[in-house]
Amino acid sequence: MITRRHFPIRLVLLFGVPVAARASVWAVLVFAVYAYTELKFLRIPFLPISTVGTAVAFYVGFKNNASYDRFWEARKIWGGVVNASRTWATSVVSYILPGDDSEGATRLRRELIYRHLAWINALRLQLRRTSRFLDQPSRRTRRRLVRDAQALRNDWTTEICPFLSATELERVSATQNAATQMLVRQGEQLRDLVKDRRLDLFHQIAMMDVVRELYDLQGKCERIKNTPFPRQYAEYSRIFTKVFVFLVPFGLLDVFGDQIDAGLTTLQVVAPVAPMVFCCALVTWVFSTMEAVGDATEDPFERGMADVPMNALCRVIEIDLREMLGETDLPEKEQPQGAVLY
Repeated sequence: MITRRHFPIRLVLLFGVPVAARASVWAVLVFAVYAYTELKFLRIPFLPISTVGTAVAFYVGFKNNASYDRFWEARKIWGGVVNASRTWATSVVSYILPGDDSEGATRLRRELIYRHLAWINALRLQLRRTSRFLDQPSRRTRRRLVRDAQALRNDWTTEICPFLSATELERVSATQNAATQMLVRQGEQLRDLVKDRRLDLFHQIAMMDVVRELYDLQGKCERIKNTPFPRQYAEYSRIFTKVFVFLVPFGLLDVFGDQIDAGLTTLQVVAPVAPMVFCCALVTWVFSTMEAVGDATEDPFERGMADVPMNALCRVIEIDLREMLGETDLPEKEQPQGAVLY
């Protein structure tokens, strides 16, 4: 998630300059062919092309709205994870052997809360296990991934090991859905506590309601992750945008081509190419950026800069829950890497 109020100019240029450069080259090529050949049919009236542009803008706008809805739903789900985590820790501290500060009671409460911390990190790692953007990165993207590896914190053992025993970590790591198995273990331990009369039935029911809520939140995350944005919207939006920016220079000939047809000097013929190239680059950049924004937002659980900052949210939960246990040796809050909070 980008944390700055204004979009970093470096990122604007990183995407915009190559797009504008390609559009400029294409505009110059079309202008040169029209100016120095007899292919006058290349001059297309601008009105139909502008009509296509209007339709593309509506279509891309629909895609962007739908993509933002997916992101905002994902963010609300993780807000629910934060709240349910605090509820779980409060229940553990309040219901599990209240008033008993013995080593055994403290260890039991710590085990239940630490297993929950393992669950939130396991859920985060499972959601980021695959990425349509980064699983087959380009050379430039691969260099960035190496640079951001520490910020992404995607190593399973390193992230889960502090919160689980070696035996339990090995057992859940061998399953298809480790996060689910951790919640199963929470329910089993509550059952055993009731059986040993260390937790009463009403409190068990209340705490199992929290476990059920955690299952709901996990399922909602998995639904978004495993249900891609409908490709008929995503792909046609991309195709329509490319067709439109391909046609833009031909329509601009209708605006800047009069001096060529007038048979003026070479300098006067070439003079319109600068404003034509500028307009073509500008239009292409705007439409390509709109398309790219929707494309980057449609999958909120990737490993990119526009995604839900699950690392930071997990760290907030960890700090809160460990403070409830009375611990003082707490990690620092997650800090943005440049302008991006992961």
